[in-house]
Amino acid sequence: MAERFERLGWRSRSSSWYGYEVDTTWCEVALEPIDEQNVLMNGVVAPSRFDDLAALLTRFGASYTLELYDENDNLLKKTHG
Repeated sequence: MAERFERLGWRSRSSSWYGYEVDTTWCEVALEPIDEQNVLMNGVVAPSRFDDLAALLTRFGASYTLELYDENDNLLKKTHG
């Protein structure tokens, strides 16, 4: 998954034995493999670019659930793909 982000110009670095951190100017997320097909992704995305991240994951062919929270942990937006 990290390689897919890299191909689009995102920065990527190893964060653990199997995990990676990827970032761009509007998003920084950690990617941790759960099993052969699933990756846990968590981090920070500019609220105005939330839909861009969802579109990117759809383009990758990923199945996902994205949630956006405010600074008080209130759910602002949720989407599935």
